[in-house]
Amino acid sequence: MVAVASMHEHYLCMAFVDCPPFNPMQKIFQSLLFTVALAHTTQLTAASLTDNEAKTANGILQGTFDPATGVRSFKGIPFAQPPVGDLRWKPPVPPANWEGIRRADKFGPRAMQRSIFGDMMFRSDGMSEDCLYLNVWTPAKSTRQRLPVLVYFYGGGFQAGDGSESRYDGESMARRGIVSVTVNYRLNVFGFLAHPELTKESPQHASGNYGLLDQSAALRWVAQNIGAFGGDPGRVTIAGESAGSISVSAHMVSPLSQGLFARAIGESGSLLGALPPAPLPEVEQTGLKFATNSGANSLAELRAMPAEKVLEATGKRGAPWFSLAIDGLFITEDPWSQFASGKQAKVPLLVGWNSEEMNYRSVLGAAEPTTENLQNAIKRLYPDDWQNALKAYSASDASEVIQLATDLASDRFIAYSTWKWADAQNKTGGKPVFRYYYAHPRPAMRPEMGNATPGLAGGVVRNSGNNPPPPPAQGAVHSAEIEYALGNLPRNTVYAWTPDDYKVSEIMQGYFANFIKTGNPNGKGLGKWPPMGKTAPVSFMRLDVEPKAQTEQHADRYLFLDRHRNK
Repeated sequence: MVAVASMHEHYLCMAFVDCPPFNPMQKIFQSLLFTVALAHTTQLTAASLTDNEAKTANGILQGTFDPATGVRSFKGIPFAQPPVGDLRWKPPVPPANWEGIRRADKFGPRAMQRSIFGDMMFRSDGMSEDCLYLNVWTPAKSTRQRLPVLVYFYGGGFQAGDGSESRYDGESMARRGIVSVTVNYRLNVFGFLAHPELTKESPQHASGNYGLLDQSAALRWVAQNIGAFGGDPGRVTIAGESAGSISVSAHMVSPLSQGLFARAIGESGSLLGALPPAPLPEVEQTGLKFATNSGANSLAELRAMPAEKVLEATGKRGAPWFSLAIDGLFITEDPWSQFASGKQAKVPLLVGWNSEEMNYRSVLGAAEPTTENLQNAIKRLYPDDWQNALKAYSASDASEVIQLATDLASDRFIAYSTWKWADAQNKTGGKPVFRYYYAHPRPAMRPEMGNATPGLAGGVVRNSGNNPPPPPAQGAVHSAEIEYALGNLPRNTVYAWTPDDYKVSEIMQGYFANFIKTGNPNGKGLGKWPPMGKTAPVSFMRLDVEPKAQTEQHADRYLFLDRHRNK
């Protein structure tokens, strides 16, 4: 067992990137040896979970049990040390061990963030730089059960979000036989600051992407510890929406995450067009600009600033956007070329987007929805190729303008990047890709919401009476599918859910649960969902009250946007 233990230690070490060199010749043995090591560990610690205790590598956790659902939950589990003080803007460090039994009955603090989105309902224990915690829901009664695992990354543009949000709650999936995990990760400047001094002090000469490194560390924690909750580390599905979906696509090309998941789910977004990574020197300049605007002349001064002051600086006029970086550590090369050459993870993928990811006003502005105004907007957006744009998004009369402008707005915002991910994985991934188009609009808000209205991309707008409400949604807005897919409609009290909504949720959650368990969404009682296929037109599943398999009708739009992806 010496070789196995050594390999096991290397896997854990790689989660935190501060480790000795690893012989590449050993990589072909990683999966086998790691599985053997985990099986050996499980044999030593196999136990009943009926006492609501789980023995992890760092100590014993005391969770809670809901007899009505048969689900045990363990909340606020540290998977890394608090990234504070000298650990601010450093890769995550392994968590400290504890003596005795640690209570795991409440969510940990959420990451430092400004209040940006109106649809985030937190249950976290406040907000803090000390935020690297995860949560587990399990239906297992014994560590021997080896159930499939779902690890879900929240959305929020890498600016906001939390694993405690009720729409991501893991109980409903756990009731379907899945061990569910939500993960916190650092956000905005705390999670994605790159800076020349940070690069210089790094043994890997990398900076930025700390939020993604947090996620990768959480996946390593899952690989080592999920067996203690009755989960199978060999059947992990990573999933997420928006920034969470972009994160999933990033893990597919990161060498730090290879072998840590068996399947992937992406809901609206990929790094192939939506928040793509930039070269490290470029992102370092963004960090220098932020430091200057914050009044800090050095990295030491930035680290000495209170977290609240650092966060406040991100909201000042002219504050930069912190993008992902091709840092040479988590993202080692251009993801476009990695997917094109087949260097990404070879795993089944379930991926798709919504029918109204963005409202038509983001294309037309205040102009009336007429064919002339749509043409003028397209000419402004694509002055050098507007004729081809008009061919792809052509409206024969005024009745089509709103839908065409909605489609263009959605494609430009996030749908194209999701299409590109599906297309690239289908061509070079070697495993089935199941694509969807989610088209079910949310119902009206409950009367208790007063004059609140849905925002343009899924948020909730509390109207003061002086501002006109946004135009009503025509379809399924950005983020609308989350509660349906994860079975959490009852946890969202904003909307007046109808029987049709619960029907859609039952269908969508059924597809997702099947995919998490087998790598294929199909199963008893559900309409046949074909994989994309290798010849045009490819197949996809339209998800609505009556789901229907269809073939792609608008590939020309995405091929047009493909040619203009850098514009």
